[in-house]
Amino acid sequence: MGEYALLLLPSANRVYADAAVDLTRAELEVFNRAALGGRLGAIAPTRIGGVSYLTFTADALTARDVAYLSNASAAYALFEVCADLLGGDVLRPVELTRLDQFDDDLITIQKYPGKTNEQFTKLLLNVTVLASAAAPDMLDRRLRVLDPLCGRGTTLNQALTYGYDAAGLDLDAKDFTAYSVFVQTYLKRKKIKHQADLGPVRRERKVVARRLTVTLAPTKEAYRAGDTLSLDVVNADTTLALDFFRPESFDVVVADAPYGIQHGSRTGAKGLRRGPLDLLTEAIPVWARLLRPGGAMGISWNTFVARREDTAAILAEAGLEVLDDGPYEGFRHRVDQAITRDILIARRP
Repeated sequence: MGEYALLLLPSANRVYADAAVDLTRAELEVFNRAALGGRLGAIAPTRIGGVSYLTFTADALTARDVAYLSNASAAYALFEVCADLLGGDVLRPVELTRLDQFDDDLITIQKYPGKTNEQFTKLLLNVTVLASAAAPDMLDRRLRVLDPLCGRGTTLNQALTYGYDAAGLDLDAKDFTAYSVFVQTYLKRKKIKHQADLGPVRRERKVVARRLTVTLAPTKEAYRAGDTLSLDVVNADTTLALDFFRPESFDVVVADAPYGIQHGSRTGAKGLRRGPLDLLTEAIPVWARLLRPGGAMGISWNTFVARREDTAAILAEAGLEVLDDGPYEGFRHRVDQAITRDILIARRP
């Protein structure tokens, strides 16, 4: 039985950095349950040489085990803890093999008020994928990800970085425009081979939405071979998602719901003001229909504006199986004095 030490990424957000150890421990427990066959043991925070790590025990990790752990949201470096000749401990680096297809500035370069922490975005995507039937194929298959409240695209960019197809909706025209400009500028500046189309969506001679579609690939060779990724973003009310995307066409749906504070409520298609819980009540049944059988939905939200029990009930009423035990109870954390964020994961049978 070997011992390993995971060094966590530093975070500019002090509050999130304080929560990162507990969040990553819960995330590793989900990896352990869904992808690693329960082989990790004794996952716990440990100080080594005055530095904080998450340590765990395991039989010798396979290359595939390391590949899964490499994509943990806060993973910075992984070490095997070995005894030296004097009876002390030394840390031997284990090379990480991340899924990343693009530079990390695709995710980090955008800065704006209310942006969700990038590490949290990755964590939410990870635990949702791991709850789905696609978990064994997370490293190998091009999954299809929907963020139905995509804002300026942090989740979409993380999905693309993983080599997944990404789709999103958002009602805010300014966010849609800002993201459309950003992603097209980024692809041009990085000289990433792509084709983009931005224009109106018309139904019965009326403009009902705007839509950005992008076909891209991480290398020119992949693009020429037709091995491409798709990005599809619609400026429309999320409750109308079935007007733009086929039922049962996504492996995972991930949404960071409005917090009811700085995000405010949304304006519905009929001009109604919707609080976060009202929005989830209307939208989750629509999102559930977009999931493939075995697909999973991950929701993060502010517990000050919606109780966990109420959110879980909405997911269950939409025909989803809520995962509400063990590590799935370990994601509640403080964001600021007005926001305590939590995650619920549910799976479509």
